[in-house]
Amino acid sequence: MQIDANVVRTLREKTGAGMMDCKQALTEANGNMDEAEKILRKKGIAVAGKKAGRAAKEGCVVSYIHHGSKLGVLLEVNCETDFVARNESFRDLVKDIAQQIAAASPLYVRREDVPAAIIESEKEIYRAQVKDKPPQAIEKICQGKLDKYFSTVCLMEQPFVKNPEITINDHVTARIATLGENIVVRRFTRWQVGEEIK
Repeated sequence: MQIDANVVRTLREKTGAGMMDCKQALTEANGNMDEAEKILRKKGIAVAGKKAGRAAKEGCVVSYIHHGSKLGVLLEVNCETDFVARNESFRDLVKDIAQQIAAASPLYVRREDVPAAIIESEKEIYRAQVKDKPPQAIEKICQGKLDKYFSTVCLMEQPFVKNPEITINDHVTARIATLGENIVVRRFTRWQVGEEIK
């Protein structure tokens, strides 16, 4: 099947994947753009999985001050080499993440960072909400509610504000596939004028 170069370019701009990867995905998907994007995302996850164990000791710390200087974010994102740390694609990713933190107010980077006491407290609330349900359904419902909670408070599980069809984790995974290095969102702090003032 002959794939139009403009379609390949459009997919590349949408996903950030290489031209040949985009062409192969479109060929595999018989020219279907949405299907090709899914194929690229699956490949990105596979590539990211292979790189996840590699040390990420380079990277950058960025600050993002929202319009009006009422909200600010300080963020550290790591990669494997200084070369990638200076790469425009990496810098764009870091900027996207800083803006996500400003917009969506996550409390933790990933679900493993949520203290056990908070998770248990949430579970107690959910169990109380569904106490009249059959016992076998209670745990399943509680887990569903807990997953929803994580997607609200954990940065990596939040829907990406610029494209809510993917999570921040998906966005990072795609950039790992493009740049060929492990990328780790290490930590962040978010300040807003007037918060926690009684």
